[in-house]
Amino acid sequence: MKTVLNVKTDKDVKERAQALAKHLGIPLSTVVNIQLKSFIESGELKISREPELKPAVVKELNRAIKEVQAGKNMSPRFTTASDAIAWLSK
Repeated sequence: MKTVLNVKTDKDVKERAQALAKHLGIPLSTVVNIQLKSFIESGELKISREPELKPAVVKELNRAIKEVQAGKNMSPRFTTASDAIAWLSK
């Protein structure tokens, strides 16, 4: 049997939570039910979110990966520290 749970929250919190749930492809009610069931089973409240890189960072990482794959902007390999220092001093 289903029931209705009325919870007061800030409008901004609700809108941001709905947006994130939509981004994940689930309704906000599913998020609430998962959290409630987890809370009942464990007696703990655990919340986590996998961080996302900013688009500018993703763009820079992709550029760096392409450069490495093409062998661009790469130093040679060194067998000694003095060889590396000599190369950097050029």
